[in-house]
Amino acid sequence: MEYMKVDGNFPKLSGSAVALGKFDGIHLGHRKLVNKILEQKENGAQAVLVAIGGSAKTILTTQERIHLLEELGVDVLLECPLDERMRHMKAESFVREILVGDLSASYVAVGEDFRFGYERKGTPELLTELGKKYKFQTEVLTKEMDGHRKISSTYIREELAKGNMEKFTALMGMDFSVEGIVEHGRGMGHKYLLPTANIVPSPQKLMPPNGVYITISYFGEKEFKGITNIGYKPTIGEKFLGVETYLFDCSEDLYGEFCKVEFKKFIRPEQRFQSLEALKTQLEKDAAKGRKYFEGKTAGKKQ
Repeated sequence: MEYMKVDGNFPKLSGSAVALGKFDGIHLGHRKLVNKILEQKENGAQAVLVAIGGSAKTILTTQERIHLLEELGVDVLLECPLDERMRHMKAESFVREILVGDLSASYVAVGEDFRFGYERKGTPELLTELGKKYKFQTEVLTKEMDGHRKISSTYIREELAKGNMEKFTALMGMDFSVEGIVEHGRGMGHKYLLPTANIVPSPQKLMPPNGVYITISYFGEKEFKGITNIGYKPTIGEKFLGVETYLFDCSEDLYGEFCKVEFKKFIRPEQRFQSLEALKTQLEKDAAKGRKYFEGKTAGKKQ
């Protein structure tokens, strides 16, 4: 997949099927848009996703988004910050200069609440009319629903802020995860507590509340169940946000390896303990909860 962060000028493409939106996280609603442009590949178009705007903290990092969209089959990802040109470009100018002029769009898919152009005056209805004028097909998709609420990045951010990992998974269609290279810590876990694998999350990554979670960690083809602490480890006094995972039944040296940690369930908030012994006792209780969780999942599969 080709990736470009637009800095002023868009690339010149041909025969594009374009999905427009923010695409903070590629949730179930976004998947509908992605699937629509993938369908157009059968007609010879290339699937182009244009992510407009963005936040300082995102549900998926740029690398995570690239990897996921590549797996789904998207051909081109264009990240388009809201610079001065974009903020002041009128809706029809955006269509004429960018969608038609630069991207040669033959098909455009948007959500029902999509807005574009100066003062957000561009609506799906206007885009449909401009599509007739400039000879491209427009498809406006209704929102995916979770009961009576529309699935959106805002909704997902709210649930992540609560530590509701099960709801996050249901809305995103995949688990919350953190990726990174396993780093050397201070060695406290191996000496006094439980041995852990430590990674530092990307500053771009929107994180759930500090605390302990039930997780599965992946190292290439290897998979380990465990529990993970997100936070600053107040009992020990770290000064950076870390993701520290105790891997069940693992005695391997994993330093320097790439790790992906998937979060299944929140256990408890991060807390300060009076001693390392008290912390170790609590971690053993947390680990027991984690093992019980996975035993329950295994038992459920056998039924």
